Amino acid sequence: MTDQEFRSGFVSIVGRPNVGKSTLVNQIVGRKVSIVSSRPQTTRTQVRGVRTTDRTQIVFLDTPGIHKPRTLLGERTNTRALTTLDEVDVVCFLIDASEPIGRGDRFIADQVGQVRTPTVLVVNKVDRASHQHTIEHLALASAELGDIAAFVPLSARTGEGVEALIGELEARMPVGPHYYPDGIVSDQPEAVLAAELLREKLLAVTHDELPHSIAVTAEEIEERTTKDGPLLALRLVIRVERASQRGIVIGRGAALLRKAGTDARLELEALLGVRVHLETHVRVDRDWQRRASSLDRLGL
Repeated sequence: MTDQEFRSGFVSIVGRPNVGKSTLVNQIVGRKVSIVSSRPQTTRTQVRGVRTTDRTQIVFLDTPGIHKPRTLLGERTNTRALTTLDEVDVVCFLIDASEPIGRGDRFIADQVGQVRTPTVLVVNKVDRASHQHTIEHLALASAELGDIAAFVPLSARTGEGVEALIGELEARMPVGPHYYPDGIVSDQPEAVLAAELLREKLLAVTHDELPHSIAVTAEEIEERTTKDGPLLALRLVIRVERASQRGIVIGRGAALLRKAGTDARLELEALLGVRVHLETHVRVDRDWQRRASSLDRLGL
């Protein structure tokens, strides 16, 4: 084995909901591959982000936030997050610098401690840390979280400290192949990316009115040739659990749905470099978070 051998591997990013996992993946990859929201439990699936250099390739799994589940969906997302721990080369365990270490952190630490995968403790949101919760305090408190291979304070929002984390991860990558071609930053299909972007925008425009009982799927996707050039047309279906939630999503005069759709379309066009047409429909699928048949149909 020489220093010139190409190294590659997989990294799982785990932590409580809303500690900044998606923001960190987007910052490392250099492009949005995972949706970001101020609300916890936004990520529901394992999103792969890929960072490739001439020496290394790291594939990141942005897992759902581990939490006390209240629905079948919550149970499934927890299981999905925890099962990655044995399947990767490094675990990045995120905690929030602006909050004390809590029961949720200790629960995850216990799960991480049951596998042999090296763990890097990432203390995120250092730019927002209060005087009472300094990095020094968290460094001492993290001793109770088990066997930690490295400790990295950073801000996923500003990028401060992210290069140090990348260095720690690259040093732990085994010799391996290119799993993805150069230039690929995510393995999310265009249809999945469009659906997730629309869900992000809906969460933003509905503020606190809309709970997490919303799902978006792409039912149809078509590449068209027009006189103005290529066009990607998608039909997106928004599912809610109650008829009253349908009105919240649509808004008065369809204003909220129109704004969310426009924001999602513009961002998707910027990411894909092609004109996009989004057709949106809102459907009531009662208690879908609690029914196995609905979750299976949605791929959750």
